[in-house]
Amino acid sequence: MLKGKVIILGITGGIAAYKGAALCSKLTQKGADVHVIMTASAKEFITELTLQSLSRNPVYSDTFDEREPSVVSHIHLADAADLVLVAPATANIIGKMAHGLADDMLSTTLLATTAPIMVAPAMNVHMYSHPAVMQNMETLVSRGVKMIEPGEGLLACGYVGKGRLEEPEMIVQTIERFFEQEDQKHEGRSKSEARWFGNESTKAQAAGLLVSKNKLLLSGKKVVVTAGGTIERIDPVRYITNDSSGKMGFAIAKVAQEMGAEVQLIAANTSVEPPPGISLERVQSAGDMYDAVLRQWGACDMVVMAAAVADYRPLEVAQSKIKKKDSVLTLELVKNVDILESLGHSKKHQFLVGFAAETENIETYAIDKLERKNCDLIAANDVTVEGAGFGADHNAVQIYDRSGMVERIPVQSKEEVARKLLAIAAGRMGGVMH
Repeated sequence: MLKGKVIILGITGGIAAYKGAALCSKLTQKGADVHVIMTASAKEFITELTLQSLSRNPVYSDTFDEREPSVVSHIHLADAADLVLVAPATANIIGKMAHGLADDMLSTTLLATTAPIMVAPAMNVHMYSHPAVMQNMETLVSRGVKMIEPGEGLLACGYVGKGRLEEPEMIVQTIERFFEQEDQKHEGRSKSEARWFGNESTKAQAAGLLVSKNKLLLSGKKVVVTAGGTIERIDPVRYITNDSSGKMGFAIAKVAQEMGAEVQLIAANTSVEPPPGISLERVQSAGDMYDAVLRQWGACDMVVMAAAVADYRPLEVAQSKIKKKDSVLTLELVKNVDILESLGHSKKHQFLVGFAAETENIETYAIDKLERKNCDLIAANDVTVEGAGFGADHNAVQIYDRSGMVERIPVQSKEEVARKLLAIAAGRMGGVMH
């Protein structure tokens, strides 16, 4: 599939640059015509001579090092490319690409090319999950750039987590699949799949493709989503609640509808407007929410309990405002019905997804909650993580089943978290293990 394909390989400055040499070698062995562009930082880790020997082509690193008077090098390379691959891609080059900066040979070529682009990130786990990096990657994906997800394990910096450059063998396989799909496109087959990799897509087109790719996942399914924080009245002017904004639940409802589901949204107190076009029932207390969910329970296929439901309520609710009298006010609380547990122990065909907002011992508490409440999946999030959790536009979750962690989703938009969570849930409902 790679014979005769012109691949521009951009190598940036990280310890994973050494894998760039292996990647260059494997692509060349497959018959690709590989032209390497290195950043100045990349040359601190690996030499131009190494990559020139492996690619059998000159290596570029300086925009102003014009070697052939008849062409402008970065334009010539950009025009000749069948694919531009940046591997490893640092946070710096990803930021440049997202914001259209061009201050070296690689970033200038990336702006000039109309060829498909693939990016294989490699960096420290905290850098990878930083909201700025996540947003930059989302921007690139929305433009049609294909992200090759990094692996998880021991990093060169000593941390353990996500951020290792994907292995060269897997990257080559990804490229081969891409060109296979491209060939099928030209033969009139699999057009929608091939379009995914084109960098001509606008943000709207990319979003539309995402919907069309995922739509069948929940087609014909009825999904109930709860959102927001419940309110437990103390008197007519005071109540007990929590910090939930409803954003995560609303994102799940929106994405579920995009995936083809019939969605019933049950929302308590929220700080944002619900997504338009979705059936909505407003509730206040935990008891109200329980009743609303039970009305939908028998006929639904999936329930996602993203709401923050109050564990306790006042034993007595004053009918008029409680007046200030003594220096101490004693408020007696009683336990609310546990909606998730009740559903878990009565479910038959339904698929049940719970959320666990924690501040410590995430895995221990999440798996314990999943088992006690008989859930199919638990999405656990550490609400102390900066830029994620209550009220934020981003979230970071760890998804568990009875066997342990299914997937760790780093900080990214709540819609992207919802999309990954629902894709896993839909696969489990259909008998496909993710």
